[in-house]
Amino acid sequence: MKIIVTGSIAFDYLMSFPGKFTEHFLPEHMQRVSLSFLVDTMDKRRGGCAPNIAYTLALLGERPFLMGTAGQDFGDYRTWLEAANIDTSLVKQVADKFTASFFCSTDVDNNQIASFYTGAMAHASELSFRTVKDAGLVIISPNDPAAMIQYAEECRTLGIPFIFDPGQQCARMGGDELRDGLIGACLVIANDYEFELLRQKTGMSEADVLEKAEALIVTKGENGSTIYTRDRRADVKAVAPHRIVDPTGVGDAFRGGLMKGMATGANYETSAQLGSVAAAYALEHLGGSSHSYTADEFRSRYEEHFGALSI
Repeated sequence: MKIIVTGSIAFDYLMSFPGKFTEHFLPEHMQRVSLSFLVDTMDKRRGGCAPNIAYTLALLGERPFLMGTAGQDFGDYRTWLEAANIDTSLVKQVADKFTASFFCSTDVDNNQIASFYTGAMAHASELSFRTVKDAGLVIISPNDPAAMIQYAEECRTLGIPFIFDPGQQCARMGGDELRDGLIGACLVIANDYEFELLRQKTGMSEADVLEKAEALIVTKGENGSTIYTRDRRADVKAVAPHRIVDPTGVGDAFRGGLMKGMATGANYETSAQLGSVAAAYALEHLGGSSHSYTADEFRSRYEEHFGALSI
C-alpha cells in the first residue's frame, strides 16, 4: 500500500520558558494582552506535521511518500528525509520562498505558545492527487487550509481512503471548511482541544461527525485517546514515558503509529495502541524526529503495555 502523508513541512524553533504561562495572564485585562517571555534555550529542528508523521512510519518499516511544498532552503532536509527512508518525490520546492517555520515556547507545565510562518506552504494547493498514481492510505494533516479541502475533495472523487486531521488549523478554518474536510473520511482525528473548536465551529457532535465519516479519534494527552465508531466507543491508555523532554511532535508520532496499524489491516484500537507507544518515544526527546528505535524495541514496549502484537 502506498502511504501518502500530506501536511506542513517546516523548521521548528523550540524554546523553553522556566515558568508558567498561566501565571502571567490577567483575567481582568484579557481584552488587551501584551506579554513577552524570556526563554532559557532555543533549538532549531527539522519539523512540520507531515515529515514528523512520515518519520514514525519509516521507523516502523514503511517507506511513506511525503507530499507538500518546501522552500529554497529545503536541500539538506530532503537529503536527511531520503536517508531516513522517506520518499520525497512528491515534494515541490518553491524557489523564491523559505520553508515554513514553527516558533514554539514551552513552559514547565508543557503548555505551549506558538506562531507559524507559512512560507512555501502557501503553495500546497498547487499539488494534486490527480497526478499521483496508486495512492493508498492518505493523511491530510495541518497544511494550507485551501489545500486541505482540495485534497479531501480529490480523495473523495478518486476513491482514496483518507484521514482528516485538521489539528492546529481548527483555529484558522471556518465551520464550513472543517465540515467539508471531514466528509467521506475513513477517520477524523483531533486532540480534545481541537475537537472542541471543531464542535463549536461546525455545531457537530461526535455522533454528527460519524454520520459523515467512518470513525473519530480524540486524543487526550496523558489520558490516552478515545475511539468512536458507529457501533462502539473504546478508550486506549497513554504509554507513560520514561522521561518528559518535549511535547512537540508527540501527536504526529501518534498518527504515524496509528497509520502503520491501519496500513497493515489492524483494527482502530490496536492502531491507536501503536500510536500511544510511538508517542511516548517522541515525548522523551526534543523535537519530532530526534528519537529512534528498532522494530524489536518497539514491539517489546508495545507488549509490555498492551499484550501480544499480531501485526
